[in-house]
Amino acid sequence: MRLRLFKRYFLVMGITICASLFVILMLLSVVLNNYAVNNTYKSLKQSCVQVADTVSQSSDGDMTGEFLPISRALSSVIGADMFVTDENGTVLVCACDEWQKEAKCLHSSYIIPKEVITRAVDGKRPVVDNLDMYINPYCVAANSVDADKTYYIFATAPMEQVEGLMRTMTKLFVRVAIIPVLIMFCLSIFITYRMAKPLKNMSDAAKAMAKGDFSKRIPVTSDDEIGELAASFNMMTNSLSRLETMRRGFVSSVSHELRTPMTTISGFIDGILDGTIPKDKHQYYLSIVSSEVKRLSRLVNGMLDISKLESGEVELKKESFSISEMVCSIVIGQEQRVENGNFEIEGLDSLSDATITADRDLIHQVVYNLVDNAIKFTNDGGKISFTLSQENDNIIFVIKNTGDGIPESELPFVFERFYKGDKSRSDIKNSLGLGLYLVKTIVLAHRGQVSVASRQGQFTAFKVILPKGESNG
Repeated sequence: MRLRLFKRYFLVMGITICASLFVILMLLSVVLNNYAVNNTYKSLKQSCVQVADTVSQSSDGDMTGEFLPISRALSSVIGADMFVTDENGTVLVCACDEWQKEAKCLHSSYIIPKEVITRAVDGKRPVVDNLDMYINPYCVAANSVDADKTYYIFATAPMEQVEGLMRTMTKLFVRVAIIPVLIMFCLSIFITYRMAKPLKNMSDAAKAMAKGDFSKRIPVTSDDEIGELAASFNMMTNSLSRLETMRRGFVSSVSHELRTPMTTISGFIDGILDGTIPKDKHQYYLSIVSSEVKRLSRLVNGMLDISKLESGEVELKKESFSISEMVCSIVIGQEQRVENGNFEIEGLDSLSDATITADRDLIHQVVYNLVDNAIKFTNDGGKISFTLSQENDNIIFVIKNTGDGIPESELPFVFERFYKGDKSRSDIKNSLGLGLYLVKTIVLAHRGQVSVASRQGQFTAFKVILPKGESNG
């Protein structure tokens, strides 16, 4: 069965904790083992030196008489076997009880290898060996004694003491480690659950969005990367929800825009064909049909233009022209609407003579849409002002109108596709919400910038910055 993220992460953390504790135990075992072996060896070596000093001070050189009393006392204290060998490694005297009874013992049946004698006497590092006489390893120490000839005093202790210490230490370590291990596992469960829960919520929300439900949001419970991801996911969800709402409104508006002229066209054509409309009225109604067909064509072409601009299919046909003349001609073309609204036009006669190299038709569409938008939203008897300036290699065009303005909460969305402001107004109901989006798309295609500023009940101002002489690259 495939592990889920929570189980997989918890398993990794569990294995890491157990592996870490095992490594710590191994390192601790090595350190303690070395410590115990070194201490045992030092004790054995000290005993050998002490016996050797006592024997070497003997006047008669009697190994048996001088060796046995002190070696038996020391061996019982340190829990070790002590014996004396000659230069060849043959055991001559032993401090064990068996030797005391029969003058021979297990040790006297074996010969200590010369290599072991050399290492034991050298004493640079502990010697662990079975001396060919023990089944299990023993810690071995030795010291030489020069009397009538050279002798070696050996002291050996079983490693069982060290192994017993290690077993005791291991049991103690395990018992002590149980509590922190349980705490770490509980913390790992909490941490992994806390990390996996938002991801699970995001998965559920994504599945819901795939079905068209944009209501789910992810609780942001932290300020770390997971919290940032949850916040970003919520922002994405809000954006998608808003886009879906706009899409539905767009589909509704487009359906209305297409249905109305098509109904009109169909009704008039049917009336002409079935004779309902008299012949002397054919010209009049056919002119209406022609007007509606042209409006449909403009609508379709507008949507196609946006699609081409977004996909990069439109190649900018750049030429030099006066943008100030273009602004004036567009405003003059709206003279009737300006007079009907009793608007005051300001700044048009003082525009600086600015020449720009750009796609004339697309820039014309930008200016036209901004002028059209200003006329739509200017209050009766209000004012529309124009400014045109040059700064470095840029041309800055600003159009400002009085009116209700745009709520601050809606300012970030005015350039989004399908966005429409106050839908209660009649001129907004017939709008598709593509004008300002088309403005932004065209300006960005020219590597320019467009922005909006507004204060409710006072004004709205759009600012366009375009490079004066942009190359075709």
